[in-house]
Amino acid sequence: MSAGLVLLLHGPNLNLLGQREPQVYGYETLEDHEARVVTQLKTAGFDCQTHQSNSEGDIIDKVHSARGTTVGMIINSGAFTHYSWALHDALRSYSAPIVEVHLSNPSAREDFRHTSVVAPLAAGTISGFGPLSYDIAVQALVSLLSSNRNSNS
Repeated sequence: MSAGLVLLLHGPNLNLLGQREPQVYGYETLEDHEARVVTQLKTAGFDCQTHQSNSEGDIIDKVHSARGTTVGMIINSGAFTHYSWALHDALRSYSAPIVEVHLSNPSAREDFRHTSVVAPLAAGTISGFGPLSYDIAVQALVSLLSSNRNSNS
């Protein structure tokens, strides 16, 4: 029996992982990252739904539809991280734990990447560890969800 559904949400240009700037983002594809996360969550007893979009409105709609239907979210919002107040507001309406993840370390890159409008709403942000960032994000979310489940018992 599943402990619940987790949403793995990806923003713009992440469909090009493995092709776009591999020196920054690595050679693994989005599908590679998703398959690993789905497997790790399944091992921990959770189902996982994945979604990627280059459209801000589509991402916001996905956050809205996740309300009340998912137990947690891992989000790599790509460039929307730095300026999408609409995404920030949508995530504000999401009451389950959120873990923000990035393959690169935005704080070590261009100045415009130093601000995250997602971070204030996330339980934590994992960044800069390449593919390992997703693994750590899964571990963090599973730990948060297990703590929540134990405190509700």
